[in-house]
Amino acid sequence: MEIKGKVHCFFEQSGTFKNEFIKLGIPAEDYDIQNNFGQTDHITDLFGEIDRAYDNLTRQDKTRQDKTLFDTIDPCQDLIVAFYPCIYFCATSQMAMFMTSVNYRCLNDCEKIQKILERVENRKIFFERLIKFVYICIAKNIRMVFENPWSEQTYLKANFLKVPDIVDMNRMERGDYYKKPTAYWFWNCQPTHGKSYQNDKEQKTIMKAKMGIKAGICSEERSMISPDYARNWICDFILGKYQEDISGPLLFDIEEFEKL
Repeated sequence: MEIKGKVHCFFEQSGTFKNEFIKLGIPAEDYDIQNNFGQTDHITDLFGEIDRAYDNLTRQDKTRQDKTLFDTIDPCQDLIVAFYPCIYFCATSQMAMFMTSVNYRCLNDCEKIQKILERVENRKIFFERLIKFVYICIAKNIRMVFENPWSEQTYLKANFLKVPDIVDMNRMERGDYYKKPTAYWFWNCQPTHGKSYQNDKEQKTIMKAKMGIKAGICSEERSMISPDYARNWICDFILGKYQEDISGPLLFDIEEFEKL
């Protein structure tokens, strides 16, 4: 994929992917509602931007148009890479739909059901907004990639617009801290395919990681991705870039591989 413009990293405040894109010579900026790392270039309510952009596209009265972030993105030159919040889609959230969930151990049955109904409503809001996000990118022909977990009972496995274009089953092979299978959906663009294997990271214990401070905001520890993984992911799936300094088997652009 050729990126002549800028990469817009949605729902990222750590600068991990942004900085690796920049190191590779591609301008990039972070967008998030938080700035705990001092890396967020645009502190903004992305959910609000999605809602307004969707309303602009579907409103009958086209004379009423609110300027949104999506109006600043060049569909031919730019790329959105989005780390959409998985708080209501991940396996942990799915298990919280059971009355036997450890989260409800101190509640009676009616209280448990009330909690589950709250979670159902919140998931509906997050799910609808994700679909609106995709709609906006399709309608505006914006190139976009978004990621979400792909393990066990992940909600999007049976309840989404299409299957993912890439599933990275073991992120540690590309130098990440976690194995955590992760899926990536590509819209208005196609992934490249490379193999930047790099088994040199210490695995963390996910169950001991801190939870988020509230629904919709992931904990920083659980959501962190290593810079090595970010670089390898970009080279493997976005740029199809051969890396000469990687440990283990090298990445090959699919066209280069076919020449061997």
